[in-house]
Amino acid sequence: MSNTINIGRKDVLWNYAATFLQIGVGVILLPFILRIFPQETVAIWTIFTTIIALSGYLDFGFNPSFARNVSYVMSGVKELKATGYNTVENHDSEIDYSLLKGLIGAMRWFYSCAAVILFVLLATAGTYYMHIVLKTYSGSHTEVYIAWVILVAINTYSLYTMYYDSLMQGKGLVKRSKQIKIVGQSAYLIVAMVLILLRFNLIAVVSAQALFTVIIRILSYRAIYTSEFKQHLQGVKAQVRKKILKPIYPNAVKLGINGIASFFVVRSSIIIGSLYLSLDVIASYGITMQIASIISSVASAYFITYTPKIAQLRIQKDNARIKQWYLKSCWLSFFTLFIIGTAFIVLGEWVLDVIRSQTVLLPKYLMAVVLIIILFEVNININTNVVLSKNEIPFLKTSILIAAVTLILLFLFFKYANFGVLGMIIAPGIAECLHWVWMSPAIRELKITNRDIYYSLHNLKNILKWK
Repeated sequence: MSNTINIGRKDVLWNYAATFLQIGVGVILLPFILRIFPQETVAIWTIFTTIIALSGYLDFGFNPSFARNVSYVMSGVKELKATGYNTVENHDSEIDYSLLKGLIGAMRWFYSCAAVILFVLLATAGTYYMHIVLKTYSGSHTEVYIAWVILVAINTYSLYTMYYDSLMQGKGLVKRSKQIKIVGQSAYLIVAMVLILLRFNLIAVVSAQALFTVIIRILSYRAIYTSEFKQHLQGVKAQVRKKILKPIYPNAVKLGINGIASFFVVRSSIIIGSLYLSLDVIASYGITMQIASIISSVASAYFITYTPKIAQLRIQKDNARIKQWYLKSCWLSFFTLFIIGTAFIVLGEWVLDVIRSQTVLLPKYLMAVVLIIILFEVNININTNVVLSKNEIPFLKTSILIAAVTLILLFLFFKYANFGVLGMIIAPGIAECLHWVWMSPAIRELKITNRDIYYSLHNLKNILKWK
């Protein structure tokens, strides 16, 4: 079985196809939601999406750490390290299936424990939070609670099976994973549309999300566990779980804390704001951020596609190609955000008027501020991935500090300044600007010069090629 992680033009194109289908699902589904859902229901839907995002962070950083280490093992590494990485001189080194089998067992055990913790948190603290939010909700509380139960169940299952994502990414199955998501998103769209038209509202959306999750997990399992892969694993004894987790644990926990800190920077506005502002305001903020998030996904598609390849290039000591990936990613994210973001600001209100939406977007100047903040966020993520590919996490203290700044600013803006929705935007925005300092480590390490920047811009036409 080859240990080469092959990612090329087709993987990028499939990634864009999946991303654009996600946008297409949003474009098609959003008019149904905005026209049929009352504005208060849109606000609850926004809160639901925030909770789904939080659930993803509760793997405590192990998902990217697992994926990175799967990439190392698939590239021929024989031993995992707590800091740094082993290099492989021979690119055709055999895969250590004993180590890989132990890593899979460790992932399965970890996510079983994490899923139980998530279920308890959502069933207790999450339910109490929803009870507080619903005090001012004039719609059907029964509908919301039924949708909440489905949401809790599917998020627990999604976390339990999250190691499939690590295996897909670590094995470099980018094209296959995007094809699977296209199938899942298509099913999601059809089911959601039918159920929304039948006036199931929130229950329609979370039920479609449940179907999407089940489909991609089943198809991912089949893509990972081929007969050849199973045969290799059956013929070896797994390394001890404790031995596997020991080198992964330190950086994973650091990354987990960093991830939760990032969540508070990006998403805490919804959770805290919903306790101070009306659900109508939360709905406008939420729908604006939903669309902005889709634009961010498109801008991030290129660098996400090549993330597994970066881990392999690290152990092969090929910094020149990492530099190429980095510069192309930065330029493409900038131009994508500028073009699509401008269209969003200019045409957004007109589109909502055409579909007779019950929910309105934020004012144009606030939409522009949101997009500027997203530009910072996307570029921070690119630089973070460059640093993480070395299996080092030097920015933990800064992330915690920035999360604390965000929470303090939100409290001050809501409690004393009465900034309202503006405070929800600029509090995390200030934090993202502070976080921008982490662009410099990647630039210094890759020795990027003005000449490199100019050359990469000049050759932007080759953006989808990996040479």
